[in-house]
Amino acid sequence: MAGVLGSILLVINRLAFTPELLASQSRSDALGILLSAVLILTGLLWQQVQPRPPQAAPLQGSPGCDWHPELSEREKLELAWASHTLLSTTAARTVVIWVEGRTLLQRGILASPGQLPSLQPQGTLQQVLKTGQPVYLGDLRFFPARAEFEGLLPAGSQAVLCQPIGQKGCLILGSDRPRSFSRQEQAWIAAIANKLETLFA
Repeated sequence: MAGVLGSILLVINRLAFTPELLASQSRSDALGILLSAVLILTGLLWQQVQPRPPQAAPLQGSPGCDWHPELSEREKLELAWASHTLLSTTAARTVVIWVEGRTLLQRGILASPGQLPSLQPQGTLQQVLKTGQPVYLGDLRFFPARAEFEGLLPAGSQAVLCQPIGQKGCLILGSDRPRSFSRQEQAWIAAIANKLETLFA
């Protein structure tokens, strides 16, 4: 902005207030234009270095929290803490906790509130359980595996992170923004999954 303003003022000064052009004025004009160009380029570089975060997409679901009926009070307490922490400190908008063939909890913006989804591990979840390594689909538009999460995550979900809970289960997090989980958040999610592993050991 300052560079554009400086360029405009130089042109106005030359056209309106300079009846006779001197050599010294030509040199100062050239220097002024150079400084304005540097300011404009600096502004453009800053926009590239600090990109705007992606826009959030509206999720087609309802807020809710559903528990598996066979959970103990201790398990409910631990899962409540874990899901609340994930929803409040990361980009997650939906949390699903699946262990040993059962969906134990779904919380946040839900595709089907009041009804725990039955989950049959397919490609992505099978890979997570087999390797014990997380899978992060940063932009679901570009992954055919997004079909695995239909009905599990609300329509409009942009990213999903599948974090293993040992060899027994998976923590599935959906977000309303693409590429939304930072490395720091992924480390925090892994720590929570490790804590849940001890709960179901």
